[in-house]
Amino acid sequence: MSELKIIVPDNFKEFGEKVNEHIRKIRGTQENYLVSISLVRFNNGEGKAVINESIRDKDLYILSDVSNYDIWYNYYGRRHYMAPDEHFQDIKRILSAECGHASKRTVIMPYLFESRQDKKDSRESLDCAMALKELEQLGVNEVVTCDVHNKGVMNAVPNMAFENVYLGDIQILDLVIHERLITFDDIMCISPDEGAMKRARFFSDMLGNVPVGSFYKQRDYTKVVNGKNPIIDHRFLGPSDMVDKVAIITDDMIASGASILDTAESLKKLGVSKIYLLVTFALFTEGVEKFEDYYNRGIIDRVYASNVSYVPDEYKHKKWFRSVDCSFKIANIISELNYGHSIGELISGRTEAAVKIKKLRKKYETK
Repeated sequence: MSELKIIVPDNFKEFGEKVNEHIRKIRGTQENYLVSISLVRFNNGEGKAVINESIRDKDLYILSDVSNYDIWYNYYGRRHYMAPDEHFQDIKRILSAECGHASKRTVIMPYLFESRQDKKDSRESLDCAMALKELEQLGVNEVVTCDVHNKGVMNAVPNMAFENVYLGDIQILDLVIHERLITFDDIMCISPDEGAMKRARFFSDMLGNVPVGSFYKQRDYTKVVNGKNPIIDHRFLGPSDMVDKVAIITDDMIASGASILDTAESLKKLGVSKIYLLVTFALFTEGVEKFEDYYNRGIIDRVYASNVSYVPDEYKHKKWFRSVDCSFKIANIISELNYGHSIGELISGRTEAAVKIKKLRKKYETK
């Protein structure tokens, strides 16, 4: 076991500090695992990374939230907010500054860079695969990500370890406890499209095999709006009786929110009483006005999202939003990897969450 060191840029600072504290508690020590670094930006947009302490022969972990859109620097006298490309470039700068001195290098990107551009169609770029290849060439031994859009991207780097961590176990447990869901027989897990069916099935298993439903999106392939083919109609595939049911709509992310809100509206028309949205990444790329409106109109009851990607503070304090802290799970994974232990159970969390929810069910049924 090499000495553990963690580098966290400003885009993930609060989360990194939580991880550091969790590892301290796990190991019963007051040791600080965070490494001091400087990410310098020149006024013309160029930059450099400086590591301010020795990391020779250390087990190095770099945590970065490439989706954070609140980090800025002065660019020709103007405030310039960083995009994912710039955050990823900073990861490469840190690896370059490390100079190959660490004994092992692990990059933890909960939101995998360019994960929405994971497959190639004709004359277009394959950005996610290219990014992974770059990390491999810079000496990265392992990449850890969360609820990746397409696990197939790991095929781009067959000789580099690639771990996809599921956070759904923490989120579904938090939802059940916070919403005090007593009658599990009324719960349904809904996928907004075919792509999220595996997630819906996962949550169904956690809740004791509750019913699952899905929507089929009929699109107009003759038009492109904001880079996507617009949806003409949503067709529901699931139980016929939805009256007074509690629906948990699950997906990997909320971008504009159009798809998941359309799903919620369609379910409300079918008679569903309560609707909870459960996602890993709440990006809110077009703001939260739609969500505020749908909450005020009684269509959605709450949005649950992990804290592994940036969400503005003003959004976190909305009545309809709940941020689920997943820092302990990431801290536990880092600690176990540093010890050289298996993280198989930690990756899914399926067993532990299922046991806890089963106990809750028995408690409710007894009452």
